Formats: sequence, structure tokens, C-alpha cells
Amino acid sequence: MSNWEFFNNKWFLRITSLILALFLFFYVNNGSNGFLRQNTRQHDQTSALMSNKTAVIKMPLDITTDNNYVVSGYPKTVQVSVSGPSALVTTTSNTQNFKAYIDLTDVGFGKHRVRVRTSGLNSELKATVKPKYVTVNVQPRKTITKKIDVRLSSRTLSNNYQVGTPRTDVDHVQISGSRAEVNKVDRVIAFVAMPNKATSDIHRLVTLQAVDKNGQTLNVVIEPNTTNVTIPIHGDNSSSSSSSSGESSNSSSSSSSRSERASSSESSSVNSTESSSSN
Repeated sequence: MSNWEFFNNKWFLRITSLILALFLFFYVNNGSNGFLRQNTRQHDQTSALMSNKTAVIKMPLDITTDNNYVVSGYPKTVQVSVSGPSALVTTTSNTQNFKAYIDLTDVGFGKHRVRVRTSGLNSELKATVKPKYVTVNVQPRKTITKKIDVRLSSRTLSNNYQVGTPRTDVDHVQISGSRAEVNKVDRVIAFVAMPNKATSDIHRLVTLQAVDKNGQTLNVVIEPNTTNVTIPIHGDNSSSSSSSSGESSNSSSSSSSRSERASSSESSSVNSTESSSSN
């Protein structure tokens, strides 16, 4: 059989056609699946970017007010529920580049119920604050100066050492707050817990407290709010030294007195002898 007859054989043509058909089928099928997968992936990414999302963010509550006022009674933080495009919500939740605040610039003294607002959010985002309103107490600010009072847990040591007079590196402090609260301040205390067996001077950095007549801590600002306290501790050696010095001084005084009496006696004898000779 010649080559021409072989290629013109009907079985050869059928088998070749089948192989080509299968090749084209798999090629087209794989290409379509890849294209579909790519389109699906892009669609999912686009959907993720365009879909909405909600996140609850805990934010500090800022106060806008006059420096001559003192504001109390408000929560330190609020919860802000932010809704909008997923990408924007995620970015806002991570950066927290906005603020929640209450504006008290036009509010007088006393208690007021004011609305919590937000600023700095993207215009595509919607925010809901919880609580929506807060109650605040606005009072005039007052500032006074007070001397520090050092209080020790004990002035008695178990080893016969003596506690000296405490010293502080700051004598007076400024106290500021609402007028009603500052008027209650009776003293500013630097409390030091004394060790039972101290043998050398004690040095402590102490946080100051402003208290009323009953010893209750008041809600005021102290500047500075800490002081370094030094407590001298005197041992037996210093007492013995003082005692020895006193005894030595007394002994010297006694000897001096005896010498003066002896000199006086000798002087009297000489005068008596001279008087007899002249007679």
C-alpha cells in the first residue's frame, strides 16, 4: 500500500479527526474555565470592596469648653458604630482618625444634657454613637495654694533609733478644680509608710493627696502631684556622742571653777601678808 493510499484510508481519517476533536474540546474547555475563574475572582474582589460593613469602635470623648470651667460627670469613652463600604470601615476602624465630642462653649454653669457628635469621618460612612446624649456638670474653676503636710505611718522604731523631722523638695502646691470641690480642701498630704527597723535616712517619691476635714480624697488637680520626701533617722551613736560632749563640758566647767577658787584663795593670802608687813 502506498503512502497516498494510507493517508486516504477512511479509518486513518476517522482516528485523526477524533484526536483533533478531543484536543480542541480540552483546549476550549480549559480556556473557558480559566477565564471564568479569573472573572469570578475579580467579581469577588469587587464585591468585597463594594459591599457594606459595620464596625463598633471605642473612642475617647473629647470636651470643647472654656478653660475657666471644670466639667465632670461625663463618660471617658463612647461606642461609635460606623457603617459603609467595607474598605472604608476597615480603614477607619484601624486608624481611628476621627473624634467623638461634646461642645460646651455656649453652656452655662450647672447640669446639662448634651448630644455626642462626631467629626472627621468620611462622607460615605454613617455613624451612630452610644450613648447618644450625656449629662455633664459645669462649674467655675478655682485655684489655690496649699502647704504639703507629711504624714508618717509611725514615728516609733523598734531598734531604739529616732525619727527626725521630714523634709520635702516642694513646700507648696497648686490645687485647681471646681469651686465647690476646691473649697472643701483642708490639707495636702504626703503619706509615707515607715519601715519598722529603719537604720538610715529614708527617701521616698510620694504621690500627693488633697483631702477634706474628714480625710476623704477630693477630685481636684494638684501641681506638682508628687514630691520627694526625706526622713532623717538618728541612731544611739549620736545620742552617746551628745552625752559624752555634755559630760566633757561639765567636767571642764568644774575644773575651771576649782582653779578660779584656788586663785582667789592665793590672792587673799598675799593681800593679808602685805597688810601685816605694813603694820
